[in-house]
Amino acid sequence: MNITVFGATGGTGRHVVAQALDAGHQVTAVVRDAARLTVPARPGLTVFTAPLDDRAAVLQAVTEADAVVDALGVRVTGPTTFRADTARVVTAAMRDAGVRRLVAVSASGAHTTGDSLPIRLLVKPVLGQFLRHQFADMLAMEEVVRASGLDWTIVLPPQLTDRPATGRIRRRVGGNVRGSYTMTREDLATAVLQAITDVEVRGAALSVAG
Repeated sequence: MNITVFGATGGTGRHVVAQALDAGHQVTAVVRDAARLTVPARPGLTVFTAPLDDRAAVLQAVTEADAVVDALGVRVTGPTTFRADTARVVTAAMRDAGVRRLVAVSASGAHTTGDSLPIRLLVKPVLGQFLRHQFADMLAMEEVVRASGLDWTIVLPPQLTDRPATGRIRRRVGGNVRGSYTMTREDLATAVLQAITDVEVRGAALSVAG
C-alpha cells in the first residue's frame, strides 16, 4: 500500500512512518523541514518537502496514494487555524487526485461523549479552558474532514506519552474510551495504521486509549 503521511516529523507521525515501512508499505513522508525527520533513509521511504498551504505541492504528495494520514500538530498556546486550514488543502488535493482514504488524528479531550460524569463535569471543563484554542482548531478540522466526501476516520486519542509501546489498544466508536486516560505515541501509530484498512470505522470517530 502507498501511504502519504502529513506530520511525519511529529511525535506520532514518525512512528506511523516507521511502522508502515516495517509492515512493507511504501511511504511518502510530507515534511516542511527534511532535517527534522528522524526516520532513517530506507527502501520504501520517499521524503517530500512541501509547504502545507501550497495546494499544487500537496496534490503532488498525495497523487498515487492509497491512503493519507493526517498526524499534524501545532505547538501554540494562542488562537490558531492551522489544523483546519491544512485539512482544507489536504482534502481538496485528495479529491483532485482521486484518493479516497483519509485517517486524521485529533484528540479525545475535545469531546465528552461517553465520558464518566466526573470527567465530563470536572476534568473536561478545566482541560477545555487550558487547551481551548487547540481544541477549537481540532474541532474545526474534524468538521472539514466530515464534510470532505472522502472515506474518512477521525482517531481520538487521550493524553500521549513517549513511553515504549505496550501493545494494548482499547477502541470505541461513538464515544470516548472510559477508564484509560493516556496512550503511548507508538501505540497510537499502530491504531492509526490499523484504522486505514478497517472498514468498520470508515465515516466514524474512533476513540482509542491504552
